[in-house]
Amino acid sequence: MDNHRHQKQAKISPLDSEEVSSTRWQFITMTAQEEDLIHRMHKLIGDRWDLIAGRIPGRKPEEIERYWIMTHLEGFGKRRRG
Repeated sequence: MDNHRHQKQAKISPLDSEEVSSTRWQFITMTAQEEDLIHRMHKLIGDRWDLIAGRIPGRKPEEIERYWIMTHLEGFGKRRRG
């Protein structure tokens, strides 16, 4: 059983679980239309970034999530500026 569990862990690539330090994040600029769509979609379906990104050509779910965190998480902007 331990061997099976070990094999599963080995299959996870570093990119799948990579956490990005907030100091490495660059602000993502969205158009007014993209911002409006993100707000409306988030209100309807929550944080299903893959579905939201599917409605915005050229945007990845990670970009949408990062944008949302940077613009809506209280204190995030203060930490970046401070």
